[in-house]
Amino acid sequence: MTAATGAASILPMIAIIDYKAGNLTSVRLACESLGLEAHITSDSAEILSAERVIFPGVGAAGAAMGHLNELGLAAVIRTVVANGTPFLGICLGTQIILGHSEEDGGVDTVGLVEGAVRLFRPTDPLVKVPQIGWNTVKQTKGHPIFAGIEDESEFYFVHSYHPEPSVTSCILGETEYAGVTFASVLGRDNLVATQFHPEKSGRIGLRLLQNFAEWNGKE
Repeated sequence: MTAATGAASILPMIAIIDYKAGNLTSVRLACESLGLEAHITSDSAEILSAERVIFPGVGAAGAAMGHLNELGLAAVIRTVVANGTPFLGICLGTQIILGHSEEDGGVDTVGLVEGAVRLFRPTDPLVKVPQIGWNTVKQTKGHPIFAGIEDESEFYFVHSYHPEPSVTSCILGETEYAGVTFASVLGRDNLVATQFHPEKSGRIGLRLLQNFAEWNGKE
């Protein structure tokens, strides 16, 4: 799939949700490097009309939910997923799709996936939190998002909290850190989400973004 061209292209093929959570430009540039049309926006109509939606983010859950609610985007995200539009969460955008986060004293989040987000609590003092750097992803379930990506490939992580979904059937990939095996890729219906940053994960990360752009939202 390539970017739409010409004057007939009015709405973005990929909408990158702008909710003041950071890291938006790097996601857009990664998409553009693949020849994909991507637009950073907080406009509800643009997001709802897009062919694909990416929900990235770097920061804290409390502030992010505050911005989402202020902009009316939490409801928009729920509608996008309900409409069947292919949807990709990244890092904080992955954590926020669950129902609750321990961050900032406890925050109720968007609730697209049942479960919570937990803080890493390593017993080994040599293990640092946040996790910053490359780590492997064990593919636990086949999915089009993994097309052409070898099992246990490495991706780039930056996070202190990790997803803990209540339903294990939505776990597509797992990663081990700080004595915890956590869900690093989630997926259900037209929704997929990665705790790692594909836009910072080199060739393999770009392949995952390309797979998302070509995915029809069905497993």
